[in-house]
Amino acid sequence: MIYAALTPALVHAKCGNVDYSWGADALASAHDYAVTMMLYVVYLCYAIAGIVVIVSALQIYIKMNTGEDGIKKNIMMLVGACLFLIGATIAFPAFFGYRI
Repeated sequence: MIYAALTPALVHAKCGNVDYSWGADALASAHDYAVTMMLYVVYLCYAIAGIVVIVSALQIYIKMNTGEDGIKKNIMMLVGACLFLIGATIAFPAFFGYRI
């Protein structure tokens, strides 16, 4: 019974002793980590764009040889996907205020 009565007092006694000085260092290290990972994400986007280009170009080539319809649609999708990935690699670093 006495423990239950003193527990709230112990909790309130620790509230004023919080040290917030580590916050700036933690924020700086989180920023450094995000910038480091950002470079890897940009390189990964370039690799994915390369794979998409190769696969889509082969699909377009096969469609042209077989005389199928929808070649223009596939070409536009390929260009749009490449523009998106290149734009994302520019916008992602710019979001963090970093220039590659």
